[in-house]
Amino acid sequence: MPMHDRIIPYLERAGLYHLARLNSQWFWLDEPLVSAFVERWRPETHTFHMPFGECTVTLQDVAFQLGLPVDGEAVSGCLGEFETYMEGGRPAWEWFEDLFGERPPPNKVKQMTVHFTWFHERFRVLPPDASEETVRIYARAYIMMLLSTQLFGDKSANRVHIRWLPFVANLDGMGRYSWGSAALAWLYRCMCRVANRNVTNLAGPLQLLQSWIFWRFPSLRPAGFEVFSFPLASRWSAYLPPNDGKEQRVIRYRLALDRLTARDIVWEPYSALDVLAVVHPEILTEEHSRMWRAVTALIYFAVIEWHQVDRVVPQLGGVQHTPEDALNVDWLHAKDGRGGDRWFPHYYQKWHEHWENRLDAVISIERVADPGPSADYLDWWYREAQRFLSPGAAFADPRGTQIPPEAYQRGSSQVPRRSQLPDMPDNRRVERRRRVGTRDTGREWRWLHDAMQEDDAGGDARAEVDHRVRRANARRGRTPDDTQHAGGVSGTAATEAGGDTFTSRAYSQMPEFTPTMTMDLDDQLVSPRFYADFAELIGNDAGTSNVQFGGQSYQQQMPDVQMETGAYQPHMTEMHSQPHDYQGQYGVDLNVPAGSPLDTWFTMGGTPQSAYGLDPPRDDVGQEAARPTRVRRPARCGTGSHLLGDFHDVARDDRDG
Repeated sequence: MPMHDRIIPYLERAGLYHLARLNSQWFWLDEPLVSAFVERWRPETHTFHMPFGECTVTLQDVAFQLGLPVDGEAVSGCLGEFETYMEGGRPAWEWFEDLFGERPPPNKVKQMTVHFTWFHERFRVLPPDASEETVRIYARAYIMMLLSTQLFGDKSANRVHIRWLPFVANLDGMGRYSWGSAALAWLYRCMCRVANRNVTNLAGPLQLLQSWIFWRFPSLRPAGFEVFSFPLASRWSAYLPPNDGKEQRVIRYRLALDRLTARDIVWEPYSALDVLAVVHPEILTEEHSRMWRAVTALIYFAVIEWHQVDRVVPQLGGVQHTPEDALNVDWLHAKDGRGGDRWFPHYYQKWHEHWENRLDAVISIERVADPGPSADYLDWWYREAQRFLSPGAAFADPRGTQIPPEAYQRGSSQVPRRSQLPDMPDNRRVERRRRVGTRDTGREWRWLHDAMQEDDAGGDARAEVDHRVRRANARRGRTPDDTQHAGGVSGTAATEAGGDTFTSRAYSQMPEFTPTMTMDLDDQLVSPRFYADFAELIGNDAGTSNVQFGGQSYQQQMPDVQMETGAYQPHMTEMHSQPHDYQGQYGVDLNVPAGSPLDTWFTMGGTPQSAYGLDPPRDDVGQEAARPTRVRRPARCGTGSHLLGDFHDVARDDRDG
């Protein structure tokens, strides 16, 4: 849609004029390049993990690349029920008809969206003799299209949501909103979504991302684009990437990123004199520039993301310190506004208050002549991060971890004061990760602890308690590749030498496929005969003379008991629990390593070392007897640990059988 001269004043008052100037200068996206960067995106920190440290798109980049205001009110509200949540609100489509003069035909409407073609056909050409009210209608249509395509596009790519009605209803008041922070929040959310292994399409302001890459990494930018103007993203308006050999180009880009050093990134591309000469003065005002250093929430309706500029201090001219643990906003990542409309400033009141107090979250950064990571940071980064994605054979030189001399010369910097907010993990996602062998609360096996407690205490009350294991729905087993992060990035970001996991551990990964299991024990567990049967099995198989179960000792000279192994043979399945609220009793801190003592769940495993060399038990006909599947000894399981430990020692891998 062309930008008519008569609607320019409305765009200027809305703070969208610079973005509208880019409307005819958008460039083609280099998909292999963006894919290589997506592989290095971490949803916990909203940063790209590079061999030399972290970097990301910040509010400063949004201001320079797109010319959008970054200070102002949050872009929020509701998604459709305006008559319910807004003072004097009217039904959505009646309001739409008042603002645009007519309603779109039914075949152009789908739920709360209108097809692009209706706006394009109806408002593309402004009549020469149009009245001022008609100009305002065309300005509203242009802004609706501009926001839905250039900033907040989704994967449908052909519809305009009517969430913008409250904004275009008051064109003179649109300038008080922070369109830059909303656009960055949407870019973060789209990047976090595509980091999921099941997502293959990427939406959002991708021209912002690609222009950021070209400005920050000279070795990756195309040649011949030396002339630029404001906004800076217009520099690449004539860029046309090749359209063949995408798979090979992804490999080449991945290798190029693996070879980057701290000298290959331009930490401050906007401080050059030729850049400052074309930048609009309002971008450099204090009210906007101070927001670049704010560690605060970014809001776009139901999307709440975190601006963690304290992890990329060199991009603002400082020395990077060893960062603190990332704030866990996994619960917010699970929210997308679906499931019933609501008034988001009230639903996310705490996060809106944090944005309103954004000036209190501005950190102090001491500018230096040579910004970059400190020696302490690099020492931590070399130990904790997964820095390379390409195979070792692709490197001509060993991947050294020697700290460069200039890092020692920079000195160190103190961790800036940061507003403390509580972690908000999403337990539903924790449950999904647990079912692929990454986390577990031990809830499914707590019945075993209770049974051991009752057995120690004695009494008849335990006979009335049902400790049966809940049966989970059978699902297909996952392959080892399913535990890999999207694009080949390991979820734990562990070091090549098998070191500790990275600070932000929301997506950890087991070393091999470890399906969980439940056992059909039913009510046999509450009977002393259950312990006697296992005692005999252990005595005959492992040669032990005295075995303890739940605090009781059983000698080998007990009467022979016929063992019916078919009554309790285990079957593999995925442990399944009911979803519960994020503030529930079984919350999990995703900053805790996967190998912590809280890791009390069972996994399949191999034959223990103590079992090698022992003759297998035989049944009555001389055939090798069926063995229960071996389970791993849990780290901690109360008074039931004796039973589980001995069961661990006696069991065999059914594959060996």
